[in-house]
Amino acid sequence: MEQMLIGAVLGAAFSGFVLSVAMVARAGSIGRATWGLTVAGRANQDAAFDAAVRGLLGQPVPPPPEPAKVEAPKPVAPPKPVAPPKPTGEPVRVLALLQAEARLVDFLMEDIAGASDAQVGQAVRDIHKKAAAALKSHMTVEPVLGGTEGDTVTVPVGFDPSAVRVTGNVTGQPPFKGELQHPGWRVRDLKLPTIADGQDPFVVQPAEVQLP
Repeated sequence: MEQMLIGAVLGAAFSGFVLSVAMVARAGSIGRATWGLTVAGRANQDAAFDAAVRGLLGQPVPPPPEPAKVEAPKPVAPPKPVAPPKPTGEPVRVLALLQAEARLVDFLMEDIAGASDAQVGQAVRDIHKKAAAALKSHMTVEPVLGGTEGDTVTVPVGFDPSAVRVTGNVTGQPPFKGELQHPGWRVRDLKLPTIADGQDPFVVQPAEVQLP
């Protein structure tokens, strides 16, 4: 093993010696050979110097390497704004019903500042009768809590806060006992007339035009 290693080292040294002798012989002297190595080293690092040397020697100048292509970043489209939810016309159907059967919207939109109390009272009596009949005909409305205003009632554990609003000195946990201020109303059954396809659900009452 040692003999093989020694042989490889001696072979490499001999090859280097032969190459050095050949370079010196070609250059004419050790100084010229060293100068040639210096020129070759600079030409390897300086493209302009390398081109000038090749021109003097009549050698073709290789084209410069193409610059690496840098792709421009793709534009990022801004996020589309979220459209607000479209309102539904369902609540308007009840208002349209009260307008059709009791003229409630006409009364609420009319300026009654100049009307006498007797005139307003007569109009309210008529509207009240017709609106009550419309509600009872198309929906079942019942109190949330039984009893009348002023009664003492108990709010049970697990009550629905959307159906019962507790006010005053609210401390601790239910059940609560207090005075009934309003029994509340809840719609138990609803039977509204449907609207035709393509009809604007936000029209409470269409305008009426009589032609001659």
